[in-house]
Amino acid sequence: MKIKELTRILEKVAPPQYQEGYDNAGLIVGSPMTDITGVLVCLDATEAVILEAIERGCNIVVAHHPIVFKSLKKLNGKNYVERTVILAIKNDVAIYAIHTNLDNMLHNGVNTKIAEKLGLTNLKILAPKRQILMKLTNFVPIADTQKVLDALYKAGAGEIGNYRNCSFRTEGIGTFKPTGAANPYIGTLEKDEEVVENRIEVIFPSHLERSILTALRAAHPYEEVAYYMQTLENDNQEVGAGIVGELAEPMTERAFLQFLKTTMKAGVVRFTHPLSKNVKKIAVCGGAGSFLLPQAIGAGADVFVTADYKYHEFFDADGRILIADIGHFESEQFTIDLLIEILTKEKPDFEIFSTKTLTNPIFYL
Repeated sequence: MKIKELTRILEKVAPPQYQEGYDNAGLIVGSPMTDITGVLVCLDATEAVILEAIERGCNIVVAHHPIVFKSLKKLNGKNYVERTVILAIKNDVAIYAIHTNLDNMLHNGVNTKIAEKLGLTNLKILAPKRQILMKLTNFVPIADTQKVLDALYKAGAGEIGNYRNCSFRTEGIGTFKPTGAANPYIGTLEKDEEVVENRIEVIFPSHLERSILTALRAAHPYEEVAYYMQTLENDNQEVGAGIVGELAEPMTERAFLQFLKTTMKAGVVRFTHPLSKNVKKIAVCGGAGSFLLPQAIGAGADVFVTADYKYHEFFDADGRILIADIGHFESEQFTIDLLIEILTKEKPDFEIFSTKTLTNPIFYL
């Protein structure tokens, strides 16, 4: 398997188009045409991780966090980022990052993995993304309708939540007049024609636009395919920041905090003033999630589990929610397990390793 095939597997789960604007997910070091000898999965692609990859015979590191966030103008080895990139290039080790695009997925996403560890159910995105859905409207002869729809479904159209092959169709009359060098599927040159057609409508993620149009043109019988696209304002309920779900049974705040600390292997949990009530609805955001506090409160969450809270930000709980900061590394550590699960499902012909290197830069006394 080549690196490009591995990235295709990962990007099917978490399309790079869903990463945040500040992010740098994707293949950071290496050629997509390289044959894979082994994969090392980690949170952070540090020098120590690259050395571990070399020792284990792995020529690609799949990391959650991109080693390069800002542009590199020089490669002099003056900091850990430059040294890591130089070490990887010298030893032909590729580095791939799958960051906020994986954070933003409801299915097989970072926050879903946290929710799974905590036993949460009835999961929903806290802050769904907007304007990442499109609608295709097309007109097709009655007899060819299913053929065209099947092609669109195969290309990724018509998926809404847990439902597949979703479409809407209405019957009407299409009119046209073939002229000049036209080669009509139906009708005669220079003669007005009327054809009973279905108007079909399907929605799809905007990043699939090109493949959807390719599928449409390949399956549609007409020489000139009539269609139009619309960008939708709708929230995409499967893509966005944070997740909210429910515990199987209510717990006291103290019991939940202890459960949280143990389950997430946290050295410490920093939390706001307890509200002296049982908790059931839990909001989570791996990594730095303070920006989602309004959404967590709006969703009716009793607790917001996240990381990287600053002193003054804790005041924003304001007696409306319990904030529980478990640490950045602690909140995302199980992403390694998630990535290994995603890759092993494809039954690759190379070994996949979980890093033995602890990359958490924070220690507790």
